[in-house]
Amino acid sequence: MNAKPRTYDFASLGALLAPRSVAIIGASADPARIGGRPIAAMLSGGYKGRILPVNPGRDEVQGLACYASVADLPETPEAGIIAVAAKQTPEIVRALGEKGCRSVTLFSAGFAETGAAGEKIQAEVLAIAHGYGMRVLGPNTLGVYNVAVGYYGTFSSSLEMAFPLPGNVGIASQSGAYGAHLSAVARVRGLGASVLVTTGNEADVTVADAIGWMAGSDTVDVICAYQEGFRDADRMIAALDTARAAGKPVFMLKSGRSPLGASAAASHTASLAGDDAVAEAVLAEHGVIRVRDTEQMLDFAYAARQRIYPAQNSLGVITISGGAGIVASDEAELAGLPMPAMPAEAQARLKQLLPYGAPANPLDCTAQALNDMSLFEEFTRAALRDGGYRSILCFMTYVAGSATLAPKLRETLHKIRTEFPDRLLALCIIADDTVTRAYEEAGFLVFSDPSRAVRAMAAMGRVGEMMARKPKVLPDLPNVHLPAVSPDEFAAKALLAKAGIAAAAERIVHSAEEAVAAAAELGFPVVMKIVSPDIVHKSDIGGVRLNLVDTDCVRAAYQEILDTVGRTAPAARIAGILVARQLSGGVECLIGISRDPVFGPVAVFGLGGIFVEILKDVAIRPCPFDEATAREMILSIKAAAILTGARGRAPADLDALASMLSRLSAFAAAAGPRLRAIDLNPVLALPDGAFALDAVIECDDEVLP
Repeated sequence: MNAKPRTYDFASLGALLAPRSVAIIGASADPARIGGRPIAAMLSGGYKGRILPVNPGRDEVQGLACYASVADLPETPEAGIIAVAAKQTPEIVRALGEKGCRSVTLFSAGFAETGAAGEKIQAEVLAIAHGYGMRVLGPNTLGVYNVAVGYYGTFSSSLEMAFPLPGNVGIASQSGAYGAHLSAVARVRGLGASVLVTTGNEADVTVADAIGWMAGSDTVDVICAYQEGFRDADRMIAALDTARAAGKPVFMLKSGRSPLGASAAASHTASLAGDDAVAEAVLAEHGVIRVRDTEQMLDFAYAARQRIYPAQNSLGVITISGGAGIVASDEAELAGLPMPAMPAEAQARLKQLLPYGAPANPLDCTAQALNDMSLFEEFTRAALRDGGYRSILCFMTYVAGSATLAPKLRETLHKIRTEFPDRLLALCIIADDTVTRAYEEAGFLVFSDPSRAVRAMAAMGRVGEMMARKPKVLPDLPNVHLPAVSPDEFAAKALLAKAGIAAAAERIVHSAEEAVAAAAELGFPVVMKIVSPDIVHKSDIGGVRLNLVDTDCVRAAYQEILDTVGRTAPAARIAGILVARQLSGGVECLIGISRDPVFGPVAVFGLGGIFVEILKDVAIRPCPFDEATAREMILSIKAAAILTGARGRAPADLDALASMLSRLSAFAAAAGPRLRAIDLNPVLALPDGAFALDAVIECDDEVLP
């Protein structure tokens, strides 16, 4: 059975992001001070609720009545903003709770980020707030804003330059300054980012909570997030799944690309599944489009505002420049965006219209389109109608901004937009702001660089694929009880066999004569290996013998292994020697499990051998998953053709391989937190089955009550 997922009350952030009233404790008459900035911003920004300044030293603040304490407030504030020293905050939070306040924003610093003393205050504040059912943003946060209600619960000085524009983009950021930077850049670009949440120390409210709230908001369609690290994986996954169910893309800039510590590298799998690789796999599994920088994040958010997400995406490029067409084509290949050629009949027709044009794809209508705008229209219509491209990029450069040609071009484009409302249409042009806005208002994306345009359109296709993806059916979990300590190879295989994970036929023996008998029963050739819970990499110390073809070889190998291991690992506990039927042919693969400290067990698949760690050609997925997902993993690696029958080789049994991978993922999910890692390396994928030739299970020692 599978555990029931936890549920989260993301809607409770409404009191934080759209409060009907707000108390500012530490209110200042100086709009340049932290306690004065939010008041000044809300007065200028048209906040629709009531502002209640609290400061025992003043009767009036910025034209508003000021109160000596929270207890003196004439009404219950839905939100509280605290801008006083950390040591004063527990008392104030308690007063707000007693008043019935539902949320509190802690501008104050000096909490967990400063050490043990600050951490103690933070824990006290959180306990008090939760006792009254209040949500806590921060501490050490820059705050929030919500343009729709004119609420500016932030002390960001970016508001002095300009207020954010209304729009359907929301921003959630672990970093206050960086979140405000994203907001400011969006404003400069003319992008309406109407909600900003900066989470600071995340004592309570996290980026995940903000994403979850935006997923349910009527004013946010596109979510941008900056994340440094994850603490509560379940909460983030629930938020991302909520956003995907609502049809809202999440574009995330995840920083902190650090590898897993060397202490975990006893497992091949752990060395391949670094922290960032695991985060990448989990985020992708739950619909996140990961971005590499601010420019890309805002490009994607800008493109997503139209909410056109072509699941079966393809790109047609119409250009007056052959060079621009090549640039766009190169970028499309890098982005994995298909650019199929136009149908032959359509190409022939366009050739008749413009003999020296290039109508394949890119469709180069040359500068002649400047003299005859009908050529541009016919080429573009043909791409949409005959080519069937879901995305179209028109490279018109400065022509689109010229006073003589722009009106005709806009008229032509308007007709095309009206006729094909479901296509993603982008222009690469140079024009002044007024002309650019006119094209945007007509329903076109506008970029000055073709590569950026292609990347954004490719991302919209990925969003479409993510939204069209059917929910995965998770496998039932087996009953797994790990041994008290990490098992040896023989015991590990026996444990995995109960979960349906096949190994080569083998016997454990304790004498040369038993070895000979086992080999005769299994059939030659055989492999012999030392069995010890203290020896993980057996071949490194001479504990393996291959290609043993007769009884004499087996008898000699038995003693050689004992002698060699006795010299190289004299303290190792010996459980016996394994005799196994030696399988040949097929493809060696690596299948493994690594436990991420945040996201739990993740599965890794790649080809076996020494190159897997050098090339890192692996697929990673969080556990558990079904056989269909396992097959996707297998076929996603760059070297998948080796498994599917490259150059006349017999294809591997992908059904058996996918079954093993899925079963291992279910085993790992059922094993619980004591499981550290599993290595099946190699797994031999044959045309008629898949078999684990070696198995290592690492687990924490059982702590008895």
